[in-house]
Amino acid sequence: MQSRREFIATAALGLSLAGCAHVSGRGRSPVLIGYTEYRTNLETRYANQITSRACIVEANGRGRRELAPGLVNEPYAWTQFAGWSPDGQYAILGRGWESPENGAWEEANKTFRMTEGWLFDMYLYDMADGSLRNMTEIERVSAYNGGLFLIPGDPPRWGFTALINGISHPFVMDLDGRNKRNLSQNKDGFAYGFSASPDGKQVTYHQDYKIYIADADGGNARIIGTGNTFNFVPQWSPDGAWILFVSGEHYNCHPHVVKRDGTGLRKLADRQGYSGVMTVYDVFDFHGGSSDVPVWSMDGKYIYYTAKVGEAFELMRVTLDGVSEQLTRSAAGVHHYHVRPAPDGESIAFGSTRSGVRQLYTAGLDASDAQPITNLPEGNGAMWAHWRPSPEGSAS
Repeated sequence: MQSRREFIATAALGLSLAGCAHVSGRGRSPVLIGYTEYRTNLETRYANQITSRACIVEANGRGRRELAPGLVNEPYAWTQFAGWSPDGQYAILGRGWESPENGAWEEANKTFRMTEGWLFDMYLYDMADGSLRNMTEIERVSAYNGGLFLIPGDPPRWGFTALINGISHPFVMDLDGRNKRNLSQNKDGFAYGFSASPDGKQVTYHQDYKIYIADADGGNARIIGTGNTFNFVPQWSPDGAWILFVSGEHYNCHPHVVKRDGTGLRKLADRQGYSGVMTVYDVFDFHGGSSDVPVWSMDGKYIYYTAKVGEAFELMRVTLDGVSEQLTRSAAGVHHYHVRPAPDGESIAFGSTRSGVRQLYTAGLDASDAQPITNLPEGNGAMWAHWRPSPEGSAS
């Protein structure tokens, strides 16, 4: 394990590489994609949930392996792949544990009960030596912590969300995991979708389904008035000039953008009846599924999203001028989800049920020449692809 000084130095190095990190095109080993595998057809949501495992695979579909298997030695524990440090040195993993008693209560009552019987923490996994560091157990503020990401700035910090008394709040902490600070403006409001501008000067999040933009310390928070009841998961454009989010009504919301000063609000596209949720399991799930939100292309010229076309759910992209393009054309019932552009700007990864199983694929930017990178049997699924930035900041 690194000393505190060594850890801060390497994390700061990761930040310095963030602006130039990219990967080579798909199929050029050893570009890696992190993701989560799990069972889909066990009897209950809980039974499937605890089979989740954080995995990596090369962008050509080779070299699949599970990360940090020791984290699931305890019964009822699981892992999820959650992202990368900007230099690609660390994989960001979530490690969950839920008691079977609480899982049974949730299934019976068809709702989460995260005030007991849960533990969820965010880890850094060193790709060089396999060492682990639990970032949210240090000066712990919650038994349920998620969404770890690095906030640029001087000094850089980590951001995450913590569930306290059933309410989610955006937090920041120093690079060593200490000095955790709550950025919430309202202790009773549920905050989610926390992210930082590329220059680290501002943050955005949604609280009670209203979009907020604030200074990096949480001050000067202001609401983006959309006139809609549901506003969800704001994301900064690569140049930091725009914020993307979905807005409308719950399960009927669409890609919108606004400038970082709160002006220029506009709807870019319509998801044409798509609820914006991808089912995770093949059995009843009281949570409904995983939010399938739009994302920026690496050059900021396009926004990728999913829309319903006929009886299929297709990949789309739209320009900031509102010109939409359908990228996939599928058989009835096929569902595409969770598109992720590669850092090199040449490829995308996405999920699809085109084979009858939730598999992950890579393709060109227009979704052409798609190739599977997972090959899971029926009753299994793959979700949440994350491209690894190049550790050298140049093509691998």
